[in-house]
Amino acid sequence: MTVSDRWLLPDGVEDILPPLAGQIESLRRDVMDTCQRWGYQLVIPPLIEYLESLFTGTGHDLELQTFKLTDQLTGRMMGVRADMTPQAARIDAHTLGDEGITRLCYAGHVLHTRPHHMLTGRTPIQAGCELFGSASETADLEIIALMLETLRVSGLPRVHLDLAHVSIYESLITQAGFDRETEAAVFDAMARKSVPELDQL
Repeated sequence: MTVSDRWLLPDGVEDILPPLAGQIESLRRDVMDTCQRWGYQLVIPPLIEYLESLFTGTGHDLELQTFKLTDQLTGRMMGVRADMTPQAARIDAHTLGDEGITRLCYAGHVLHTRPHHMLTGRTPIQAGCELFGSASETADLEIIALMLETLRVSGLPRVHLDLAHVSIYESLITQAGFDRETEAAVFDAMARKSVPELDQL
């Protein structure tokens, strides 16, 4: 190994240098400030968690994207977060435990075993907001409006929005009468937008 090789970063992992680092941090603050003005509370989930909590209620795709390691203190398997959304759900359900509506927002690095496509890295920055405790259309509209506002704050000139709703999916799955294994396979294929696999199912 040469001296220069020692300083090479893994594929898909890179430093963020000035001035881009400052621009990204400014954007992160603008987005989080916007969410907080809308009543969303900032949470900072841990970088690693036990696998059981990271994968609860998620699809197989997230498990494949998660780096796994053994906790030297307990021997249990842990994962480096590949998505902060399940962490926010855990915080709402098991840490805060508030009744009624909870609004949370977050921003931070996640780590993927593989990049999503050729133009992305394996350490993207994820920002998001979650509204828990309401299944109403008003809640859906609030989240959509906030998303559009954060995109406006981010300076995107044009936005194309595709909408779907999980209740439509759940209704179709119920009517289809799939067993659990098939339902899990359909959910996984839907999450990956794999039309050929859906056709086979």
